[in-house]
Amino acid sequence: MNVKSRIRVAAAVGAAALGLSLFASPASADPVNPTTGAAEFRQLVGVGSDTTQDVGNGLGLAIADPNNSPSPRLIASYNATGTTPPTPIKTRALNCSITRPNGSSAGIDALRADLSAPAGPTKNCIDFARSSRGPVDTTTSNRLTFVPFAKDAVTVAVRSNSLLNDGVGFTTAQLTDIYNCVPAALTRTYSTPSGPVTITLKPLLPQSGSGTRTFFLEKIGVTTPGSCVDGTVQEHDGTALTDPGHLAPYSIAQYIAQTGSVPGVPDRHGVTVLTRVNGVAPRVAGKLNTAFPYARDVYNVVPTARLNGGTTPDADLISAFETIPATPTTPAVIAKVCAQTATIEQYGFGTIGTACGGTSIKGER
Repeated sequence: MNVKSRIRVAAAVGAAALGLSLFASPASADPVNPTTGAAEFRQLVGVGSDTTQDVGNGLGLAIADPNNSPSPRLIASYNATGTTPPTPIKTRALNCSITRPNGSSAGIDALRADLSAPAGPTKNCIDFARSSRGPVDTTTSNRLTFVPFAKDAVTVAVRSNSLLNDGVGFTTAQLTDIYNCVPAALTRTYSTPSGPVTITLKPLLPQSGSGTRTFFLEKIGVTTPGSCVDGTVQEHDGTALTDPGHLAPYSIAQYIAQTGSVPGVPDRHGVTVLTRVNGVAPRVAGKLNTAFPYARDVYNVVPTARLNGGTTPDADLISAFETIPATPTTPAVIAKVCAQTATIEQYGFGTIGTACGGTSIKGER
């Protein structure tokens, strides 16, 4: 049996020992004891991306803490939003009541602030940030490492009852013009049994700090969106598309999980459907099309110093996120997150093989 197989078996055994199912257990918005429903503090605390919050919750239920302290589960993943954003969250039994970070950038900034904070009630409150983007500052320092763990892709969502749901979708050039508010790109005329109907396009974007917003604008080559952008919305929330002309970027993995009755994932897709981009379908046989034009890795961002070979290595954090490559004398040690391929795929993401758990991508934020 190879190393990866042994780790998968161990993960399944650990989940069974916890009384958990990799597929049936609900993933709570914030860490709770699955038996009592009470808030549960765990060893590794993560915040940030809306895109990966649900799979983060699922991984939190599936991965056992090797020393069973302070919980039988190792990872605590706190959602990007709560009942009244920005809801404060409490991440440790003592102190650590902090504003809930909403989005990749907010999560990374919260981790940076934690690292820079003096000893006190808001120090050592966060261990990692969920991010759906790579680093945007690779020149200031290498203080953070962006550890990839899964594949996602971003497409455009429209209302199913809109004429924009035409089965054709958009090209990158069209999306560039739409989000730059080029007038000719903001109307489409369709032939209907009642005669020609013109739709005025009303593009939407996710909230500021969203990794999906940053990634999508980069892919369509837009630096500053035009004034026609019809406000900003919480990412991957199809209920925000209320007008026939609305369109918005949407994580394909999130959409799959939301519409797939995955336990613990709220269905926020409303009446939206995913469109093609450059003629490419977002899903193949119901699964993420990893060859989609706007495919991306998603990350867990961790302090570089706490990784293998760092100045303050953390065995729990290393075992959870970092894959240690094989040497001529030692086998590879697969990160616990990377061993959870079934959980990753259950939440709509694609797996990335040996790239999972790599530590070559570094930056400050």
